[in-house]
Amino acid sequence: MDRLLEHLNQAQRDAVQHVEGPMLVLAGPGSGKTRVVTHRIAHLIREGVPASHILALTFTNKAAEEMKKRVEELTPGGRTWVSTFHRFGARLLREHAEYVGLTPNFTIYDSSDAKQTLKRVIEAGKFRTMHYSPERIGAAISSAKNKLVTADRYEPRTGSPLSHIVAEVYPAYQKRLLASSAVDFDDLLLHVANLLYTNAEVRATLDSRYRYVMVDEYQDTNHAQYVMLRALSVDYPNLAATGDPDQSIYGWRGADINNILQFESDFPTVNVVRLEQNYRSTPNVLRVADQLIRCNLRRKKKSLFTEQAEGAAVRLAQYTNQDDEAKQIGLSIAQQIASGKRTASDFAIFYRVNALSRSLERGLREAGVPYQMIRGQEFYQRKEIKDVLGYCQLINNPRDDQAVLRTINTPTRGIGRKTVDLISEYAYIHGLPLLDAAREAVQVQGLAARSAKKALGYVQLVDKLSKLAAGEMEEILGTILEETGYRKTLAESESEEDLNRLANIEELLTDARQFDEKNPGGGHLETYLENAWLVNETDDWQDDTDKVTMMTLHAAKGLEFPVVYLVAVEQGLLPHERSINDEDQMEEERRLAFVGITRAEQELQLSYAVHRDFRGQRRRTVPSPFLLELPREEMELIEPNNDSLGYPMDWDNFGEGGSERDESNSFDEYDQTATPVEATVELDESRPSLRVAAAQITTASKLSGKKEQVAPTIDPDSFRQGMTVVHPEHGPGKIVALSGVGDNRRATIRFATAGEKRYVLAYTPLRVAGK
Repeated sequence: MDRLLEHLNQAQRDAVQHVEGPMLVLAGPGSGKTRVVTHRIAHLIREGVPASHILALTFTNKAAEEMKKRVEELTPGGRTWVSTFHRFGARLLREHAEYVGLTPNFTIYDSSDAKQTLKRVIEAGKFRTMHYSPERIGAAISSAKNKLVTADRYEPRTGSPLSHIVAEVYPAYQKRLLASSAVDFDDLLLHVANLLYTNAEVRATLDSRYRYVMVDEYQDTNHAQYVMLRALSVDYPNLAATGDPDQSIYGWRGADINNILQFESDFPTVNVVRLEQNYRSTPNVLRVADQLIRCNLRRKKKSLFTEQAEGAAVRLAQYTNQDDEAKQIGLSIAQQIASGKRTASDFAIFYRVNALSRSLERGLREAGVPYQMIRGQEFYQRKEIKDVLGYCQLINNPRDDQAVLRTINTPTRGIGRKTVDLISEYAYIHGLPLLDAAREAVQVQGLAARSAKKALGYVQLVDKLSKLAAGEMEEILGTILEETGYRKTLAESESEEDLNRLANIEELLTDARQFDEKNPGGGHLETYLENAWLVNETDDWQDDTDKVTMMTLHAAKGLEFPVVYLVAVEQGLLPHERSINDEDQMEEERRLAFVGITRAEQELQLSYAVHRDFRGQRRRTVPSPFLLELPREEMELIEPNNDSLGYPMDWDNFGEGGSERDESNSFDEYDQTATPVEATVELDESRPSLRVAAAQITTASKLSGKKEQVAPTIDPDSFRQGMTVVHPEHGPGKIVALSGVGDNRRATIRFATAGEKRYVLAYTPLRVAGK
C-alpha cells in the first residue's frame, strides 16, 4: 500500500487524497489531524502541485514547527510555506508595506509596548478617558481591529461612553504607530485583510501564488483571518479547513465559532470529512468528555470512538480546601514516581486561571516533585530582556519611538524626564521620529547644552551599534551589552535582583547563539526580533525534561499527557464567573473543560475543594455545574476522611446515574419539607434559562429542629428546564423535569449531593443559582 496512506484510517485517507475544491475536516481530539494535514501536503506535491503553491496555517509556533518537520520528512526539499497566521501576516506586510504606510523594516509591538504607546497617545492628546483605563480602551481597539473596523471607520455607539472615547483615541493611536513604522499584533491581520479586500491586484496575485490553502484549528479564526482566507480562495477555491467546534475556546480573543459552523454555507460544494477515531485517550476518558460536550447546542455532531483498552476510571475528588487538594495531588504524583510506575513528565496539572497555581506549587515542592510552569511570553517580557532588545529594535527600525523611550536612559546616562519631554515635544511639532529629534538636540528650545550633549551621545551610540545590523545575533547582543555598559552595571550591583537579571541576559545570549546555529551567516536581525515578538504561550514548554507540567486550560490546547489533573472544577472558576449569565460563554467554558479532559491519554482526575482562598477571600465553594453533566457510572468518586466538610457527598446518587425518573404527578412523591433559610431572592426572567450555572451557597442562618413547610419567594411558574437552583440542605441542583402550573408545578431536581429529588415548587425554599 502507498506509504502515505498505509497508517491512516479510511476517513484520514479520504481527507489526504482530496485535491480540488473546498474541504472541511471535522477532527475530534486526538484524531490525527496533524498527520492528515502533513500527509495531504505530501500527496498534493506527489500529484504535481508545486510546493510553492501550498500554504499551511496554524496558530502556534510549536504546531507550525511540528508540521514543518513532518512535511520535510515526507517530502525532503519541499518549499511549502507552513506558518502561524501572524507570521504569515508579517511576511505579506513586509512585502506590501507601502500600501499601508509602513516601511518593510517595521517593528511589531508586543502587548506591553502597545499599551505604553497607547498611554503616551492619551497623555499627549489630553484625552478625557473618564474612569476607563488604558487597558480597557486598548481592549476595545483590539476588538474593533479583529472585526476589521479601521480607525477612520469606527463609529461610537449611542449610550456607550467607552465607544466615544475609543472613537477619539483610536485614530491618534494608529497615527502614532504608523509614524513609528510599527504595528501591534492585531495590525498584522488587520492590514493584510484590508489589503486583500481592497486591492484586487494584490489579492489575485496572492490567490494565484497560494492555490492550495490549509488551515489547522479553523474554529479559532477571527473575522480578520476569515476575510484573509476567503480572499485567498476566490480564483482557486481549494481551501481545506481542519478543526473542531467543540474545541473553540478563544472567543475572548475574537475567535468566531460561526466561521466553522457556517463553512458549508460559505462553500456549498464542500467535501466534509469526519475524523472520529481517537488515538489518544482511553474509552473511559473519551466517554466522560463526550457526555459533557453533548450538552452544548452550537456544535457539529460527531461520534467519537477509540479502539484502545478501557483503562482506569476517571476520578472525581472532593478536597477540604485548596491546600489539601495541592498536598494530596503532590503526594499522589510523588508516590507514583517513587514506585517507578511513572516519571514526572507524565503528569500535567491544569487550572482555569494562573492565580490558582500558588498552592499547587507549594504542594509539589513539599512532595519533592520537580515541575515547570508554562507562561511562554514571560521571558521576553522581563525588563532586562526588553531593554536589550530595544536597542535591537532601533538598529532595525530607527523610527521606533517606543524603543527610544526604553533605551535613551538605560542604563542610566543622565538623560532625565525633562530632557525626554522636550525632545518629544520637538519631535511632535516638526513631525520627526524621536531619534531624529535627538539628533537636533542643540536646536530644542529650553534644553540645556549639557543635556543636549548627552542626547547626542546617545544618538552616536545608536549609530555605532547600527553598523552591526548585518552581523550574527550573538555578536549584536554582546556588543550592545558591552557598548552600553548594561552588563557591567548589572555585574557590579550588589542587588540579588540585578544578579538574576544578569543571569537572564546570559540566557538571552545563549538563545542568540542557538538562533545563529539555525540561521548561519548573519543578517537575520529582523527574523530574530520577529521570533521574540511572536512568542506563543507554550513556546517555552520543554517536553524533553522530567518535570510535571503546570498550565492554564487555554495553554493546554494541542498538548497531551499520560496523566492529567484538572483542579478547581468549581462554580465561578470553571465555568468562570463572567460567563454565568451568558449561554454562549457558558458553552465556551464547557468546551474549555472538554479540551482539558481530552488532553489525558490514560488517567484523568477532576477535583474541587469545599473551601478555597481566592483573591484574598476564603469562600465556601459550589461544585461546577459541569460535574452534574458527567456520567456517574464511568467515574471513581473520592472524598476525604473528614466529617466537617459542610455537606456529605452521596456518591451513589451522583451525576447521570440512578433509575429512570418517575414522571408521576402524585403529590405524595414530592418532598414537601425543607430546612428554612433567611434569604431574599429575586428572579431575573430575562436570563437564559438553559443551564444557568450554580453560584456559591450562602445562607443567612439555618434553623435546627423540626422541619416546617416554608413558602418560596419565587413564582413556581418562573422555573425553567435546565435551570440550576440551590436547595438549603442539598446544595446546587439542576432541574431535569417540570410539570404542572401554579401551586401544582412540580420539579425533578438532580443534586450532586443527593441524587434526584422531587418537589412541589410552591412549598420548597429554592433559589436560583447566582441570586
